[in-house]
Amino acid sequence: MSTTPKPTPSELKILKFLWQHGPSTVREVHEGIGVSAGHSYTTTLKQMQIMHGKGLLVRDDSQRAHVFQPAVGEEPTQRAMLDDFMDRVYEGSASQLVLQALGTSRPASSEELEAIEQLVQRLRSESDGESEA
Repeated sequence: MSTTPKPTPSELKILKFLWQHGPSTVREVHEGIGVSAGHSYTTTLKQMQIMHGKGLLVRDDSQRAHVFQPAVGEEPTQRAMLDDFMDRVYEGSASQLVLQALGTSRPASSEELEAIEQLVQRLRSESDGESEA
């Protein structure tokens, strides 16, 4: 099981902002996402303090305005959340997840289908290389 924390939806919004914009103050995060979400500054501050306590954010308090940055990377977080979702909903089956996503959700674009085909080809090549070794 992964040790990467799994953020809540509101925590994920803050992380996405920080992944895109880099280290930021609470004010910057609040102006970037909190205002449009209808949150007060103190709500954004409290959320970020909780995230710091959970190990999702690192805080630099060497200046008057504390600067926060993600303590977790975007890809490991996405992977941990996907693994958790796949375990809970599809009993760990990646193929069932992919079949459901491609079969009944919104149709994939031509570009997405091409990228999927390339990924499948690469995975097959890697798998064939391992079985030959």
